[in-house]
Order: sequence, then structure tokens, then C-alpha cells
Amino acid sequence: MATTKIDRAQVADTALRLLNELGLEGLTLRAIAKELGVKAPALYWHFKNKQDLVDEMATVMYRRMTADGVPGADSGTWQEGVRAFNRALRAMLLSYRDGAKVYGGARFTDTGHAEAMEVYLGVMLEGGFAFRDAVRAAMTTYHYTMGFVEEEQGLGPRPGERGPGIDVAERADQLAGYPLAAAAGVEMFEGFGERFEEGLGVVVAGIEAVYLAGR
Repeated sequence: MATTKIDRAQVADTALRLLNELGLEGLTLRAIAKELGVKAPALYWHFKNKQDLVDEMATVMYRRMTADGVPGADSGTWQEGVRAFNRALRAMLLSYRDGAKVYGGARFTDTGHAEAMEVYLGVMLEGGFAFRDAVRAAMTTYHYTMGFVEEEQGLGPRPGERGPGIDVAERADQLAGYPLAAAAGVEMFEGFGERFEEGLGVVVAGIEAVYLAGR
């Protein structure tokens, strides 16, 4: 092994590249060390364990998403701001294999996200929200997007499988005795982009109805 000096940024960048090849379960400190040309113990100077590294990976993912500014910050309305931010979040998560698994529940390793949060919540306050309601509305849309993408990515091919993760026609044949459940497959497992937009619209409309009614 080489004695190349490495830093946190190199390790996180390498981990994100390998993530697309190996997936989160297959991503090990040993594999990352091999890719960097160092021995695995060298990584422990920077990350005490895999979760520590995953936290840094999520931080880098968010940093990249907001590198050109907070998505939706310049939108004309809070509704468009919320849609723009969550579209960007979904696109970012989908750009990495197991992106939602990496990002969900991770703890940011710096305070860079606070600036974006300040802007995002400011857009909602300008839209007429009380502070508490703005935070809860933001988290509601975030949870919708995270859950949607985790399910979307989870329905892809599993290791050793070829083609779509869920074959809708095959599923319909298996559930032929349950016509409603069989017919639901098309809506459940196809058209993710369209369904995400429709669902996001429903969530935004619900937020407006609950938090801004009468204002």
C-alpha cells in the first residue's frame, strides 16, 4: 500500500463515488482504503466508524445540492419555493445509489446547512406562516420527499436481478384473484416523476389549508 496522505474530503468523495458501485451495505472502510491506496487504519484518523463517515457523506451531498444557492430561494411564492427545494432534494438523492438511506437520519458535520435553513424558513415566514408552522410545514414536505425517494430507490433491481425491480404485468398475473390490488400496480410502481409532483402538490395544498386558513 502507498503512504499517500489523505484528508476527510478525499475520503468522503471517494466513498460517494464507490457508493454508486457498491451500495451502502457494500461500502466498507476497507474498500474505501483500497481505492485510496492506503491501509484501512489510516481512515480512522478522520472517521471513528462507518456512521461517522456516512454523516460526512450526507453533509457533502447537501453541500453540493446548495452550492449554487438554496433551491427555491428566488421563487415568487412560498409554494414554488417549497416545490423547488423538494425537487432538488429528490434529484440529489436519486443521483446516488441508496442516496435516501445515506441521507436519512444522518447528522451534519458542519453548520453549513443552517444558512440554507435560514433562507428556506425565511421564504415561508414571508409567505405568512407563524414560525412554528413554518418549521412543521418544512419538515412535512421533507419527510414526504425522503419517504418517497427511499421507496422509489428500494423498488429498483436487487443484487442479482435484471430489469425492473417490480414487474407490473407479472405482479398482476400473480394477483389475478384480487382485481383491485392487481390494477393498482401501475399507479404504485410506474411514473415516479409524475407521482412525486402530484403528491408534492397535495402536500403543499394541505399545508396551505391547515396552516394558512383564514390568513
